[in-house]
Amino acid sequence: MTDGTPPSSMAPNPYRVRSRVVESPDSATLCLEPLGEALRTPQPGEFMMLYAFGVGEAAISISGDPTVTDGSITHTIRAVGAVSRALHDAQPGAVIGVRGPFGTTWGLEEAAGRDLVMVAGGVGLCPLRPAILGALAARARYGKLILIAGARSREDFVFAAQLETWSADPQIELHLTVDVPVHGWRGEVGLVTEPLKRLALNPDRTTAFLCGPEPMLRFAAEALLAKGMAANDIRVSLERNMQCGIGTCGHCQLSQLLVCRDGPVVGYDVAAPLLAVKEL
Repeated sequence: MTDGTPPSSMAPNPYRVRSRVVESPDSATLCLEPLGEALRTPQPGEFMMLYAFGVGEAAISISGDPTVTDGSITHTIRAVGAVSRALHDAQPGAVIGVRGPFGTTWGLEEAAGRDLVMVAGGVGLCPLRPAILGALAARARYGKLILIAGARSREDFVFAAQLETWSADPQIELHLTVDVPVHGWRGEVGLVTEPLKRLALNPDRTTAFLCGPEPMLRFAAEALLAKGMAANDIRVSLERNMQCGIGTCGHCQLSQLLVCRDGPVVGYDVAAPLLAVKEL
């Protein structure tokens, strides 16, 4: 886990877009390389503040392989507003400002020796991808590795080629589900909680990572609690309007938490009472 120490500078470092891959109709993955000194290699679960010059800044989780140590960083960006649209549309050669990394990690080190269950809803697969790749790179350190991912439709899945590879990999158990089936779809139809409820888990030796819309987080966590898991063995990634990254501006305050500093990844024992509040 990170120690919460902010970087010495709030000024963004310039990074160049090395490559851009379209993942879905509204999402693209950018690999960024430093134009000067590289920032610390981010760990699974952490996020960076990305600055689109002339437009603004947004908090974006890392989505790349944590074993890559060439100074590059990878982000998968969904275009939902002016800033994210500008970042999403950036082409190879474009320059983006980068600050960070910030926040807490998924805690892969603490989960060593345990089974891992990861549940993703929509683009929630993006922050989970580094944890999946990290676990696969150190496969002998973990027990079962199970991924359940859901999307609106087959076209809305990010990392489609990698999901296809994982579906044939005996090192990972993969369950895919969609809201809207199309001809030729071979996966499941419905909520991610359906395959989750059918899993045979050993609750005393399982750690779960959840990322997606807040209703999904609640229902998936409750399904795991019903299987006997402890709330602090379930880790969720919270999403709020994070602007400074170091816990000073207060835009991301959620009750007693400053999500950019105390999160985004927290135990469900911490998150449960907060997610139960409909209006804050």
